[in-house]
Amino acid sequence: MIILEDNFNEKLEERTYIALGSFDGLHLGHMGLINKTLELSKQNNIKSMVYTFKNHPLSIVNKEKVPKLLMDNDTKISILDKLGVDIVNLVNFNIEYMKILPEAFIEKMVEYYNLKGLIVGFNYRFGYKNSGNIDLLKEYSSKLDFELHVIESVTYENEVVSSSKIRSLLNDGNVYEANKMLIVPYALKGEIIKGKQLGRTLGFPTANLKYNSSFQIPATGVYYTAVEYEDKLYKGITSVGYNPTIEPVGDNITIETYILDFDKFIYGESITLYFIDRMRNEEKFASLEELKEQLIKDKEYANKQNLEIFLLNNKK
Repeated sequence: MIILEDNFNEKLEERTYIALGSFDGLHLGHMGLINKTLELSKQNNIKSMVYTFKNHPLSIVNKEKVPKLLMDNDTKISILDKLGVDIVNLVNFNIEYMKILPEAFIEKMVEYYNLKGLIVGFNYRFGYKNSGNIDLLKEYSSKLDFELHVIESVTYENEVVSSSKIRSLLNDGNVYEANKMLIVPYALKGEIIKGKQLGRTLGFPTANLKYNSSFQIPATGVYYTAVEYEDKLYKGITSVGYNPTIEPVGDNITIETYILDFDKFIYGESITLYFIDRMRNEEKFASLEELKEQLIKDKEYANKQNLEIFLLNNKK
């Protein structure tokens, strides 16, 4: 795979089919565009490209409205590579790029990327102030002689699959339904840092995740999770919340995971935490002994789950 960070500076010699979009989180709606691009690429022996942004456009246009992220760029690139995409272009959305008129945008796509065809979603908007639309693309596809493929929406349970819908589900703690719309289960990455180590006194030592608050954090509660560490998967029980039994509720949410069948100090090391299902609400127990009894039940539940099959079924 070729990875570009090109704002119309580098001209490609080989012809391309290009999927255009934000591709935030890589959900089933995105797969419609990506699969069509790969299909056309293979049929015509032409390179496939996913054209997206390194940073969210709202980070320049209106910082206060930037949505929470669903996936980091490294994970996105890794998934697209596995799918067989030839080129990923992570465009730096800046003031100069923001001012490109939609007509100029199309002309530059043809000029710089040796365009054979564009693949876009049914509601794709582009160019200065999002003034470009499907009708303009149709007009210019005839004028500049490139193919245009418009992909209709994908629905799940009678609702259009979208990044905003997935964020809403995660915000409600409904990670199971969110995962049905995502290509891979929702995940957070981060370094393990030292906490208060009180879980160790209960026989349930936890890994305290230093997470990036720019990403969507699931609702408070206890989750059945999968922990990826050094390319191996472990079952996990993850608490997202404020630890009300142990200390007064503060302002900072902690994400702490008890990793089953794991006995290693990993402070300073990184893990990927996949959220599979929500087990229960966060509760304030009358005593640490009551909390321990609940943790034993949580562990029994997690032990009964089949981790590998779930992940394979969700890596669509």
